[in-house]
This record gives sequence, C-alpha cells and structure tokens, in this order.
Amino acid sequence: MPTPPVRSLPSRKPRRAAAEADTRATLTPETWIEAATEVLVDQGIDHVRVDVLATQLGVTRGSFYWHFRDREDLLRRVLQAWRDRATVALTRRLESALRDPREQLRDAASLPFRGRAAAKAARIELAIRAWARRDEMARAAVDEADAARLAHHERIFAALGFAPAEARARAFLMYGYEVAESLLHRQGSAAERDARRALVERLMQTPSKAVAPSAPSAHAGPG
Repeated sequence: MPTPPVRSLPSRKPRRAAAEADTRATLTPETWIEAATEVLVDQGIDHVRVDVLATQLGVTRGSFYWHFRDREDLLRRVLQAWRDRATVALTRRLESALRDPREQLRDAASLPFRGRAAAKAARIELAIRAWARRDEMARAAVDEADAARLAHHERIFAALGFAPAEARARAFLMYGYEVAESLLHRQGSAAERDARRALVERLMQTPSKAVAPSAPSAHAGPG
C-alpha cells in the first residue's frame, strides 16, 4: 500500500509578517515620538534607542525607518513636538483667548496648577532640561523655548504699561516663578499655593516705587 504524502504544516512566517505589516501601518511618526518622550521621561535620554522603542511598540527595528532617517532625526522631532506643544501652541492660545493683559497674566500664572496636564508637562520639561545639560541640540531647543516664553511675558507687561527694560525684568521674574512652581509643586497646601499665586500677580502689576523698600533714615544710628 502506498504511503500517503506527509502534509506540511502551514508556515507561521507569513502570518507574522502580515501582522507586523498591519501594526506598522497603524504606527505614525507621532506614535514613535510619543513613545520616545515617555522613555525619555521615565529612563533618560540614553535609553531612547531604536531597539528599545521597537520592542515597546511590538515591531521590528526596520519599521522605525519608515518614518525616520536615524535616531538623530527622531530626537530632533521629539524636541520639535515639545516646542510646538509646550510653547508655540500654548502661547498662541493664551494670546488669542484673552485680550486683557491682566487676564493674560493671571492665565499664565495658573499654568503650573492645571492638574494632570500640568504635571505631565512639567515631567517632560524636566527630562528635556536634564538632556539639554549634555546635548547641544537639546540645549538650543530649551534656549529657544525660554526666549519665546519670555517674549510672551514681556508683551503682557508692555501692555500693562511698563517701560521696555522693566517689562523684560518682570517677564523674567514671572517666568521664574512659573518654573519654580512647576518644579516645587509639592511645596505647601493648595491654599498656600493659591496665596502665593495671588501675591505674585499683585506684585507683578504693582509699580516699582510702590514695592521698593524705604530708604533708611539719615539720622538712624546703630542700636
């Protein structure tokens, strides 16, 4: 009796290839950028590597090159996405939503207190600033973001009637306050943070002569 032919099992390779092709098709550059940003925040810039991201997204390294030339291209796009979201789009929204400079100042002062969105933004910014201490491309992106934000604040104080030099100085102080609140968000209760914000808003709108310390009396002596 002739031996029946042995039926070979279907190869799984086409299935895997098809599954990966489907996954790859659904991935966008923004998907990779978001994944890279998450790794940057959680593990630092040294871990933002193609193999790490591919494993995290469940695709091969080759899928990465559908969207980016190399790792440097990805890192540049991460910084660009951060700039667009945290500076350009935010500044445009703040300036278009409110016309009264006092309201714009209040809105800017409230940015560090906007719940989960503010906490996430602060974590990303802290990671990028840590990266900027050792990388020129990141340093340039941070410098550009700081300059744009300071310019936005300066326009607010100019609209409030302060002279250019004082508008620049007040812009720096206001921006410094916002950065500090973002980094030190656990300092004080909610009521204390609200009180600090109200004080800063009031001081930043008060003319210099009204807040300057009084000069010591010429007749005041020691003791």
